[in-house]
Amino acid sequence: MTLETLNLICIIWSVIAVATYVLLQFVTAPYGRHTAKGWGLEISNRVGWILMELPSFLIILYFYISSNQSNYAAFLSMLWLFHYLNRTFIFPFRIRTKGKKMPLAIVFSAIFFNFFNAGLNGYYLANFETYTKTNFSDWNFILGITLFVIGFTINQISDNILIHLRKPGEIDYKIPKGFLFNYISCPNLFGEFIQWFGFALIAWNFPATTFLIWTAANLFPRAIKHHKWYLANFKDYPKNRKAIFPKIW
Repeated sequence: MTLETLNLICIIWSVIAVATYVLLQFVTAPYGRHTAKGWGLEISNRVGWILMELPSFLIILYFYISSNQSNYAAFLSMLWLFHYLNRTFIFPFRIRTKGKKMPLAIVFSAIFFNFFNAGLNGYYLANFETYTKTNFSDWNFILGITLFVIGFTINQISDNILIHLRKPGEIDYKIPKGFLFNYISCPNLFGEFIQWFGFALIAWNFPATTFLIWTAANLFPRAIKHHKWYLANFKDYPKNRKAIFPKIW
């Protein structure tokens, strides 16, 4: 595959992301608090999370091991693996989802999504990257790694608050409070978007930008649906909170 072909695939994949964003205004992915019947066979929520995220970890790991990446490209691979190490092998065992199920249709669609995005990014880093050591002092690296760390930290703190809202054995949802939850309903999703925005800045390539577009296409509608769910299910839910961007949206 040539770089031109890879970039063309990224353009097409980005257009599909925009279409998906529009679709998700009308369709709610049926997992978590939005679980719904009628989506076919279901599996354990925890197993579903692991299966969904595993391709992103394994594919980037494969390209990292099988290619001679520059230090800068290897650093990008490490950032990706760092994120998906948590999402695949740690986060699913932290969430309190006893008895909850996830439709296989969602699992398979997420596997395809992660396979494609990790494949595009891994293939670029293995075959087309032209980074040098000087890139570590560029403005986009400095700003990007700052945003990546800030986003990851926001995501982790927010997830920790959500996970500990329930005591062991409890299944009912509660209103999260504290930290950025005082301003937005979904700081965990906000943090993840900031993190991948930072990654795209560091990478400064088409596949990483495409992945950022897909991240927005998935997370923004999800945040809106979460926000509306809170408002519909809790009469005392703070009306001044936004969905994902403080004071804005």
